[in-house]
Amino acid sequence: MSTHHSDSASSPTRRHFLSVAVKSAVLIPMAGMGMARLAVAADLPHLSPSDPTAKALNYVEVASESKSSAYQSGDACDNCALYQGDRKADWGPCAVFPGKDVASKGWCSSYVKMG
Repeated sequence: MSTHHSDSASSPTRRHFLSVAVKSAVLIPMAGMGMARLAVAADLPHLSPSDPTAKALNYVEVASESKSSAYQSGDACDNCALYQGDRKADWGPCAVFPGKDVASKGWCSSYVKMG
């Protein structure tokens, strides 16, 4: 009498699912990096100081105009560790405001001095 032992790890459906899951786990983050590169390469809309997140973080387009007590003379987006743009450009992307360009001479309370 032969007993049929179903090994779920070797079933075609499970193997296919695991294969797709592993490939997806690798490819989805890579696709996201490609999209981020496209966003950096494209001209993003400029962050408005009236944007709710910008307001919450005291964002200004000219750092020296900040009224925040956390602002220190010389702080600006172009010397912040979170700024992802060309440091010589007028505008660039920032990790704090995805999908928007910030003024390189701007400032917000998320400022982190480059180290």
